[in-house]
Amino acid sequence: MFAPTTRSVLANRVTLDSLQCAKRGFVFAAVACLANLVIGKDVKLADAMEIGYLHDKNGEYEHKLEQRTEDRLKTLRNTRPIEPNYKGHVPLWWHERMMLFGISGLRSYFHPENGENIVQLGEATALPCFLENLKHTMLSDKTGRRILRDQPNITSDSLDMGRLSKMDKNSVGYTYYKWLTKEGVSPDTRAPVTYIDDPVHAFIFKRYRQCHDFYHAINDLPIIIEGEIAVKAFEASNIGVPMAALGALLAPLRLKKVQKDRLYSIYLPWAVKSGLNCKPLINVYWEEILDKNINELRQELHITPPPDLRAIRKERAKQRKQFKIKYETYEK
Repeated sequence: MFAPTTRSVLANRVTLDSLQCAKRGFVFAAVACLANLVIGKDVKLADAMEIGYLHDKNGEYEHKLEQRTEDRLKTLRNTRPIEPNYKGHVPLWWHERMMLFGISGLRSYFHPENGENIVQLGEATALPCFLENLKHTMLSDKTGRRILRDQPNITSDSLDMGRLSKMDKNSVGYTYYKWLTKEGVSPDTRAPVTYIDDPVHAFIFKRYRQCHDFYHAINDLPIIIEGEIAVKAFEASNIGVPMAALGALLAPLRLKKVQKDRLYSIYLPWAVKSGLNCKPLINVYWEEILDKNINELRQELHITPPPDLRAIRKERAKQRKQFKIKYETYEK
């Protein structure tokens, strides 16, 4: 009889101690919040008065605000490995670049539908040796040298989408316009380059990024996951883009069996063969050949489009629907 009473007393004591600790914690948190509201507010008010944010009788508020902003940016710039080399450039330390590669790689694998992940992974894997090799490819070609010199920017305005819509149905320009319209995308959605240090390398990577939709259009591949993987494999074999090679190797792992079967039996073999046979697409001055016949361009580049992916998927969906109807009818 004595033992249970002792345990009961000990349990009550532990409960009381716990309640007292919780009460002390609550009181301490309340005091801290109250102090922050009272003292913190006064401190902020004093700081604002000291820098002239209040009672600005001399009209120097904007100047002081700009000066403080510039000081903060200067402090931030001083933590970078080098000065920014172009507008929007963010220099990274080697460990930051490794973190960007790791995080964007994981996000791209689990969320390939998020374009920002793909953009960051692309720049994280755009090694200087790859970009320098691509620069030599452009310098060795007459058109490539002109592209490097002119540094054109592909936008809706520069291409004049209204003009493209009125071109001949078999022209490169109309093929590109029709593909954009069908897929519901625009050349203006391409993200600017941020993390590549060399300005020439940054332009080359931007050019590759902006021309990506032309590769889709001339091969009539949609922007669904299978079409993207096929184009990435095509880019990897044609101009050696590291991120494209990674995407072509890893992205199919998350696909359904029927999608994998299509990729491995049709589209990946086509992409590798076509990319190796095709002339380097980085040297195509797309803005100057919009009036050209699309079939003539394909012959010049040694490209044969793959089977229509949309039609294959549509036919499979139709067969599945017919099978489902037949099965349900049989069950009844």
